[in-house]
Amino acid sequence: MKTKQQYLYNALLAAAVTLLMRTVGVAFNVYISGRVGAEAMGLLSLVGGVYSFAVTLGTSGIHLATVRTLSERLKRSGGAENRKCLKACLSYAAFFGTLATVLLFLLAKPIGLYLLKDTRTVRALTMLSFTLLPIAISAVFNGYFTAVRRAYKNAIAQISEQAVKITFTSYLLSMAAPKSTEGGLIAILMGGAVAEALTLLLNLMLFLIDKRRYKGIKQQKNTSPVRVAAVALPVAISAYMRSGLLTIEHILIPRGLSAYGAGSAAALAAYGTLQGMALPVILYPAAILSSFSALLIPEITEQQTINNRREICYIAGRAYQVSLLFSIGTAAVMLFLSGELGTVLYNSSEVGYFIKCLAPLIPIMYLDTATDALLKGLGEQVYSMNVNIADALLSVVLVFFLVPRIGIHGYVVTIYVTEIFNAALSIARLLHVSSYRPRPVRLLLLPLLSAVGAAAVANIFFHYVKVPQNGGGLTAHVLGFVIIYVILLILTGTLPRQDLKWLKNLFFCKQEPTLAEKG
Repeated sequence: MKTKQQYLYNALLAAAVTLLMRTVGVAFNVYISGRVGAEAMGLLSLVGGVYSFAVTLGTSGIHLATVRTLSERLKRSGGAENRKCLKACLSYAAFFGTLATVLLFLLAKPIGLYLLKDTRTVRALTMLSFTLLPIAISAVFNGYFTAVRRAYKNAIAQISEQAVKITFTSYLLSMAAPKSTEGGLIAILMGGAVAEALTLLLNLMLFLIDKRRYKGIKQQKNTSPVRVAAVALPVAISAYMRSGLLTIEHILIPRGLSAYGAGSAAALAAYGTLQGMALPVILYPAAILSSFSALLIPEITEQQTINNRREICYIAGRAYQVSLLFSIGTAAVMLFLSGELGTVLYNSSEVGYFIKCLAPLIPIMYLDTATDALLKGLGEQVYSMNVNIADALLSVVLVFFLVPRIGIHGYVVTIYVTEIFNAALSIARLLHVSSYRPRPVRLLLLPLLSAVGAAAVANIFFHYVKVPQNGGGLTAHVLGFVIIYVILLILTGTLPRQDLKWLKNLFFCKQEPTLAEKG
């Protein structure tokens, strides 16, 4: 029971911290969009497309490689291989982080002038190049803390990074930045660069403290960078291709909008509204699930190591149940309160419209996140990345043909098609390799009916109560929905008594529940 309690506590801590960080991030996003405008947000998204590829090159799959290699060796040797394994991971990260830094620094000008066709992006890309090595090294420490089940150390690093980023960026935006689109962009990027550097130093200190736990264990020397590369490079190569295609997609969208009839500034503004404002709101609740999903990787890797297929099916079933219950409820909130979310957060009906457009896709997006984590834990990371490459290629093709013809709605259609395509292939693969067989009525139909019923009751109630259209009123409406939704889940048997008993056992019992108790 101790192992499962440790997983649950780590997951709850990671979820709480990630949700807090996402809350602060969305609020900060609202603040900076108000300061710099939709055009600057679009420019930031444009630069971000190139930067994401550079980060992919700099990390080159090292986070997953660190989690998997350390998890396997912890199970086998109890920490006797930690030091050599971590040294190999750091060597790998240092090489690719340095390579990405040099390449982005040297290519910033030609990329900005000839690829992005905007001189304002050159300084931004040059500045971002210096963050790549710290990000690569930090990814190793992050993977180490995940593998050894010290989620609170990742939480400390995340909170510190966000605090530094917000403080420094806010200062630059209010005091030091020129009153221009480029000046606002540089201020935002400088804040992030300083935060990345300080996070690396903090991660190093946290690791030096943590390694004392294994001080009395004689270290074995049988892990090399070659072994780490064997895990990381297949993922990295696929990630290069996918990230490159996504970069092309982000470049094509503003150009397609301009071809549709919008001017350059209007195209960036429309792109910024959807990509930089509406999508962060859609993905905001996913912080909870992503934290649980990331911690599934070492758990399911250990079960695969001992060939415990029954436990693998159990973990997959629980992951799907939690993902769908949460995501269907989230989709209902986003769909029925889209207008209020757009008005309260951004004072924009256009943002609310895009939230409403994307809300029905939330269960598929969130379930795909959990599925990817399960596949990576089962060693299917290469398959997942191949699916992601096909997804990205399809996205580029759709953007190229649809956006110039139907504008920003072409991008919305692209998101729908590619998310469904990706999720369908990933779910099919998981069912094949895990032997897990879901129950559609309990997983899909009953939660959907409960969510629609909860939304209807909450909307009727708050319509007559006449809650004010502000942050407090919106929060009350969401909480009311959640309470009604949980009650309906219990009444319909979607959350049966054995599930509630299982949760109680995880928190309070010292003995491991049997598989029969698990349901």
